Amino acid sequence: MARVAARVNDADNAWLFDERWGVDVAVPSATPLISLIEEATGATDTVALLRLSKAGVEVIETAITARSRTAGRALGDVVLPEGTVVATIVRDGQPTVPDPAERLRPGDALLLVSHAATEQEIHAAFQ
Repeated sequence: MARVAARVNDADNAWLFDERWGVDVAVPSATPLISLIEEATGATDTVALLRLSKAGVEVIETAITARSRTAGRALGDVVLPEGTVVATIVRDGQPTVPDPAERLRPGDALLLVSHAATEQEIHAAFQ
């Protein structure tokens, strides 16, 4: 099945690019670049990676560091923003199915899917 991604020059206009125009996902032109820079430089622990407008969700990554308050805690003890799930824990380059009993470690990267939470809310939950 063919999918259509639209590059949006002005992020404020991203809402215009939806299924009515035959667009599956709208990507503001600077967003992927900014996310890559933030991730490469370690400027932030939490980065929005992708907005899936058709599904109405955002994929957000957060990294557990030695200074994260959730390091050493069980995933099930972390209070997530409403409408948010942990899709996977990436440990040593290997994605795993998240288990509530799994203890988070420095170096873990979590991919979360949310229909409502912001980067800041995810950051606040884990960091």
